Amino acid sequence: MNSAIYLCLLLVGLSTISYGHHLNGHDNSSIAALKIYTNTAQFGLNLYKQLSSASPDKNIFFSPLCISSILSLLSLGARSTTHTQILEGLSFNLTQIQEKEIHDGFHNLFSVITNPDNEVKLDIGQALFLKDDQKPQQKFLDDVHTFYEAEVLSANFQEPKEAEKQINEYVEKKTHGKIVELVQGLDPDTVMVIVNYIFFKGSWEKPFDPEMTTERDFFVDHETTVKVPMMHRMGWFHYYFDAELSCTVLQLDYNGTATAFFTLPEAGKSKEMDEAISIGVLTKWAERVHRGTANVYLPKFNISASYDLEEPLSKLGITDIFSDHADLSGITEQGLKVSKVTHKSVLSIDERGTEAAAATAVEAIPMSLPPTIEFNHPFHMLIYDKVTNTTLFIGKIVDPTKS
Repeated sequence: MNSAIYLCLLLVGLSTISYGHHLNGHDNSSIAALKIYTNTAQFGLNLYKQLSSASPDKNIFFSPLCISSILSLLSLGARSTTHTQILEGLSFNLTQIQEKEIHDGFHNLFSVITNPDNEVKLDIGQALFLKDDQKPQQKFLDDVHTFYEAEVLSANFQEPKEAEKQINEYVEKKTHGKIVELVQGLDPDTVMVIVNYIFFKGSWEKPFDPEMTTERDFFVDHETTVKVPMMHRMGWFHYYFDAELSCTVLQLDYNGTATAFFTLPEAGKSKEMDEAISIGVLTKWAERVHRGTANVYLPKFNISASYDLEEPLSKLGITDIFSDHADLSGITEQGLKVSKVTHKSVLSIDERGTEAAAATAVEAIPMSLPPTIEFNHPFHMLIYDKVTNTTLFIGKIVDPTKS
């Protein structure tokens, strides 16, 4: 088992229209990426609030980077209002940033966070599956290759089952077998499917000892209590108690450049946390976490989440791509609209991580009893890259036993 595996897969199906944070430093290679991190974070929070309000009692887990990058890729082929809606829905203000800077930002971001020298394993990629007889605009193909290094593959959508098998096998391979059968019930009118995937595997900088993991209560709500394997470690942590929001913030670093924030609101205050969270709040937490001793309990769990994003994206102003008013003429002269946007993610957290983290660290701590931080009721989490400040994943764990 790995200490943390996060995967996300975004699927965009297009069919013909029937008319009728806190900065931790950077180098030159990440400057373009730094221009867009606030936008991807804001989009992530906006989308999180939509998903949470629609399903307040369910686990939430998704990648803002995954979703925003593929929609940005789609914008390369969008025109007029459709184009504006996509970029503004992604929280970009085109009076403050040029469109090319957006695409340059994603391109540079991918190159920085997938650096093979990074101790975090992070694979990101895009692929376009085109109907056999489809002739995309050459500029669109050139742009998606230049900015997003997307693969362009031919698919026989006239035989939906055959196309589903091809796409699912591609996805399964790229996500190391973690996501299977993403595509089901493919519309025979589909002419293009755009796939975006992220595979993340990280090991804790300070792992938990598996022998310290015990079964403990997790209080889902006032009426529901479940038993979960609870990891435990006493030692030095970075944490902060936010008195204004009545929550405790715990920062856990991975080996490499990734960091996770786990936020524990007071029991029964999860909804208030959903409403209060903002870029300013995240920045405050990142600036105010401090090093101290603590007695930490964190659930060990595996969850997955799947979303049809048409409704939440529409509520964020991205509406035309799903309608007969869609203008995607930059992709092909044939009228197109988006038939489906599907996002799937998988999250696995356990004690150690890769073999390199097999030895549990021994730390000297003060004799006084440290405070206990036990994640035994619904909590929030956020994973971001410290070099580019990019929000990789956002989640809320309501019930860690629900896979």
